[in-house]
Amino acid sequence: MQTISLQTARRTALAAQGFADARPAAPPTRRHLAKVLSRVQLLQLDSVNVAVRAHYMPVFSRLGAYDQALVDDAAWTDTARKPRMLVESWAHEASLLPVEDWPLLRSGAKRDGWWRNYTRVIETVPGLIDDVLAIVKEHGPIGAGAIEKALEAEVAGRGPGAWWERSVVKKACEYLFGLGRLSTGTRRSFERLYDLTERVVPPEILSRQVSAEEGARGLIDRSARALGVATETDLRDYYRLGPDVARQAVAELVEAGTLEPVQVRDWRGIAYRHTAARTPRAVTGRALLCPFDPLIWERARTERLFGFRYRIEIYVPEPKRLYGYYVFPFLLDGSLAARVDLKSDRAAGVLRVQGSFAEEGADVPRVADELAGELAHMAQWLGLDGVAVGPRGDLAGPLSRAVR
Repeated sequence: MQTISLQTARRTALAAQGFADARPAAPPTRRHLAKVLSRVQLLQLDSVNVAVRAHYMPVFSRLGAYDQALVDDAAWTDTARKPRMLVESWAHEASLLPVEDWPLLRSGAKRDGWWRNYTRVIETVPGLIDDVLAIVKEHGPIGAGAIEKALEAEVAGRGPGAWWERSVVKKACEYLFGLGRLSTGTRRSFERLYDLTERVVPPEILSRQVSAEEGARGLIDRSARALGVATETDLRDYYRLGPDVARQAVAELVEAGTLEPVQVRDWRGIAYRHTAARTPRAVTGRALLCPFDPLIWERARTERLFGFRYRIEIYVPEPKRLYGYYVFPFLLDGSLAARVDLKSDRAAGVLRVQGSFAEEGADVPRVADELAGELAHMAQWLGLDGVAVGPRGDLAGPLSRAVR
């Protein structure tokens, strides 16, 4: 078994995630988006909008400024000239992923998630599932609130006890979404508008039957391509597969020659390198990473790979936060060199740096200069007029001077 250094593993991982690719000189196109997706495999969705929606940021981190309509059109419009590229499903978490991967997610390789907890609640309202599906079939794409109103009108004449708690309808929608019977036809101000899956996923893809074993191999293969070199736990986490299913798929991919076992110095246990992975001599450039970027979303891997301990502090009471509410690590020449707590102040027209912190051993003047440049680029992309640096953090002074 080959032993590789931590630095080699890091460069391999960064290349797999697209950070060894140069940003395009011209405005990014659908072709550039497809290349990013071939690296990261999926984009995680999240409702927090304090700086920018989570699914837009990883594309910016790799391509630089681009028109967010590229992602919107790929995910939520479908025309003859531009067919839908992405579909929503539970993958890592709620995610956008290539339409072609739908059969892998529905193969049985991935366990049903938290939505199964709604079964008991929904069963207290006989006929609710059929009623929701009928409303969506007639009116979709449609939001949960509109479904509630349509159902309320239908049951108004059924007499006492015919109505139920409104939240049950939303739970029914999420239950059907989790099972793959409903999908997201489009979104309106980030509200999910449900539609029948057969009207979202093309019939030739929807009809493709994949066994659970084939589905697991396909998902682990995509995890390995996205990660470059990874432990079995890392590979499993990318699509949130069960341990037994993942171990079996890893073993089969090793036997097939798709994955190569390696030992990474300072890592416990065996890691696996995808045979298509490449390791550049160096990784240069800079990028801000949102908390849900696939390079860093697995916190233990981030610490193991970069020596960078990262936790999202949204749910931590403000006085107990170490770094801030919505913190972006800053990637510079292959290392995580700093972190900044960012907020898009749309009323004032500025990107606010509410806290800025350099990592130990960082070249502070250079980090401040490069970070100032990337923050200005991000502000421009978001349609903001500039960057405002607050006083919190040991990087605040140098960064404030560099921004000016």
